Amino acid sequence: NYPQGKQQSAVMSLLYLAQNQNNNWIPLSAMKYIAKLLDMPYIKVYEVATFYTMYNLAPVGKYFVQVCTTTPCMIRGSGKIVETCKKIISKKPGYINEDLDSSWIEVECLGACVNAPMVQINKDYYEDLTPEKAEIIFKGFKKGQLPNIGSQSGRKGSEPLEKRTTLLKNA
Repeated sequence: NYPQGKQQSAVMSLLYLAQNQNNNWIPLSAMKYIAKLLDMPYIKVYEVATFYTMYNLAPVGKYFVQVCTTTPCMIRGSGKIVETCKKIISKKPGYINEDLDSSWIEVECLGACVNAPMVQINKDYYEDLTPEKAEIIFKGFKKGQLPNIGSQSGRKGSEPLEKRTTLLKNA
């Protein structure tokens, strides 16, 4: 799919594939393989992998939790979700827990601001979280269970909270 001399353009796609094929992280050997495949210096592949936060360069466990802490999520309680991560998953972000099944980090906007606060677990979004709902989700890791993706409050898509049609509570 890439013309001769332009094959290095595939580096991001190949890093993504390597991560998907290796339990959500990219080992050094995969980066070296990609460099050889694309006929480019290994350091160039490494530069791309370390620049973008979407690539994990160490094991993250079966359940990789990314907590959005950008302003809309922060205003709606993402700090309490972070505290729940510290309580249930691991005390520090970026560290895999003792059961080797999960880890968490704080990230910038994941693009679901209207349904804040939210987390991304592996590739799926879990929105409209409360600390209680997050705790249930994180404890479910031990049983290999995850709830349905999307809103955890029952609303559909980005419909207004409480089915309101105005910003005024009594209008």
